[in-house]
Amino acid sequence: MVSKPPAGDPVQDAPQVTPPQHAAAGLPAIGHTLRIAREQMGTVRTARTLLKVNQKDGFDCPGCAWPEGDKRHLAEFCENGAKAVAEEATLRRVTPEFFAAHPVAELAERSGYWLGQQGRITQPVYLPEGADRYEPVTWERAFAILAEELTALSSPDEALFYTSGRTSNEAAFLLQLFAREFGTNNLPDCSNMCHESSGSALTETIGIGKGSVSLEDLHRADLIVVAGQNPGTNHPRMLSALEKAKAAGARIISVNPLPEAGLERFKNPQTPQGMLRGAALTDLFLQIRIGGDQALFRLLNKLVLQTPGAVDEEFVREHTHGFEEFAAAAGEADWAETLAATGLSRAEIERALEMVLASERTIVCWAMGLTQHKHSVPTIREVVNLLLLRGNIGRPGAGVCPVRGHSNVQGDRTMGIFERPAPAFLDALDKEFGIVSPRHHGFDVVRSIQALRDGEAKVFFAMGGNFVGATPDTEVTEAAMRRARLTVHVSTKLNRSHAVTGTRALILPTLGRTDKDVQRSGRQFVTVEDSMGQVHASRGNLPPASPHLLSEPAIVARMARAVLGEASRTPWEEFEADYAAVRDRIARVVPGFEGFNARLAADPGGFALPHAPRDERRFPTKTGKANFTAAPVEYPRVPEGRLLLQTLRSHDQYNTTIYGLDDRYRGIKGGRRVVLVHPEDAAALGLADGAYADLVSEWTDGSERRAPGFRVVHYPTARGCAAAYYPETNVLVPLESTADISNTPASKSVIVRLEESPQPSA
Repeated sequence: MVSKPPAGDPVQDAPQVTPPQHAAAGLPAIGHTLRIAREQMGTVRTARTLLKVNQKDGFDCPGCAWPEGDKRHLAEFCENGAKAVAEEATLRRVTPEFFAAHPVAELAERSGYWLGQQGRITQPVYLPEGADRYEPVTWERAFAILAEELTALSSPDEALFYTSGRTSNEAAFLLQLFAREFGTNNLPDCSNMCHESSGSALTETIGIGKGSVSLEDLHRADLIVVAGQNPGTNHPRMLSALEKAKAAGARIISVNPLPEAGLERFKNPQTPQGMLRGAALTDLFLQIRIGGDQALFRLLNKLVLQTPGAVDEEFVREHTHGFEEFAAAAGEADWAETLAATGLSRAEIERALEMVLASERTIVCWAMGLTQHKHSVPTIREVVNLLLLRGNIGRPGAGVCPVRGHSNVQGDRTMGIFERPAPAFLDALDKEFGIVSPRHHGFDVVRSIQALRDGEAKVFFAMGGNFVGATPDTEVTEAAMRRARLTVHVSTKLNRSHAVTGTRALILPTLGRTDKDVQRSGRQFVTVEDSMGQVHASRGNLPPASPHLLSEPAIVARMARAVLGEASRTPWEEFEADYAAVRDRIARVVPGFEGFNARLAADPGGFALPHAPRDERRFPTKTGKANFTAAPVEYPRVPEGRLLLQTLRSHDQYNTTIYGLDDRYRGIKGGRRVVLVHPEDAAALGLADGAYADLVSEWTDGSERRAPGFRVVHYPTARGCAAAYYPETNVLVPLESTADISNTPASKSVIVRLEESPQPSA
């Protein structure tokens, strides 16, 4: 039986707290999955939908980008993937009557959880200047409003075109084509906020800003290092790959400030033994202080260099550049400084070294715990240094594995969603379409917010996502968005961004991954690229939530026709009618996609994109080789009486989408405003378990930001560190606090003080 959405926001001020769990998945995951699915979809629709998730003839999960093997399980999804599907395939509906009953000011007071629970948006709606609520609008009028605002700009660079990582390859390619034909490279995307640091570091060191491993490589590795990542919540299907690797003899080191249940033990719901006993995954847990990873890897590199026979000298000689400068810098690594930076013991680091030296095939996986610090890019370069020393790039069972979040965030970048595009890409695009793309760089996410704040940008268009909920410095960001002349969101469901508008606003409802897509030429499919560079098709199987929805490619095509008019020679109508025509053009513009349509027809499982370092140990860098790098070791220095806060997700959350108010593995139930603090740190601050505190961040310019009313939870974090959920804590992250080079918000390194406060009233 499908349940109704909540009428009011649930009280979250008194969460229940129990000890954290030490195993992930198992029967509780199955029970929670089925309950959520039935509440949103009902029993029959649940079965019809979930059995198509990640299947070769089905649709790609709208959650994470973890790859599938060639042989698929009948149930090829995880608990959080099922939640993502249920939220999209829900039978709940947001109609024009809903908007008539709820002014925008009221929506702005609601939680992200309440907004998301209301259901699928059924018609395009418009907020006129001076109005207090959205009203229905025709698609024709909506595109006319877009054209009015875009063509009235003094410069195309006053427009921003943001892309969420759920956007398909076809829609992303069309959006960047439109933006560049319009005249701007302002194409910020969610990668700017997550793995931009990975791309920056990997492009410089190995020549391509993507991971170098396949799923099969993980299965054959001797050693897997999982650093700054919580796969049990954020990429649960990765646990199956780790389990398989362990069964084949691999060992696993986890490096994280928090112990995470998924890396302790995995109870695989696909097997009876997994359900009953599970598999222990981590062999060595390094509970590192936040931001200490560069120091750890630098010292490991020094110790490898000091070990006779440990360096793959032939690989270093034939395939690398910059070894001498790197070795000199590594030689200066200091035990005392490293222990201070990491909070680890000498014995723990020596044990990690033993495991590194015993491995012939090593993979290092990482996520936001490495990418969202001021020194993230040199940290990831240091990871690459370790792999290069041992010849672990371009070897089966070895390599770099940045684990991407949203399901097509990597594909969107491949399609050209990038504010700093390569000249070769623009040359190919211009040749194919007879346009002249701008060559000056555009704005990334942080720079886009600054442009809105400063009046440099006036129109904001978002292809999916929850920009306001995902970005840092919430008060600054929301004030910046409200300065826009027009804000436009292509969405399936409500989120915070719809309640923070410019002078005028549009919500354009679109088809989701689960929806059947029929255009003039017949039934369509789209494609995505997973975290390991595998491209495959995605075909929805459900009737659309409303007859008034348009697909993402159709929305871009119609916007382009309205804005560019007859002057555009691009066949936008043809692209809307038949996505195969889009793929034919992608094949002629984007390297690796030659014969795109034919290859998809030949293999329903898709195909792997070429990766020169992995495939042939060829490194397309400026030096023509893999580059060792040397940078000063950095780590956060925290004043006395302060803690270093990392923002993170709960288990009932995917990015900014809140499925529920629990974090089962960490023992939190019925609330999200909690801060996890080591008991000894809490005692030093005079904060009992269950006390309430305001979190106050302190920035280098003397400014402070406050997030009030968090319940203190005594928790086994690393000493001196704390953790709390985003987006509630995004308000604490200064807009100017970003990673060097990548400009990614430093959401994992926030200096805070905790001020005890009364328990918030219900």
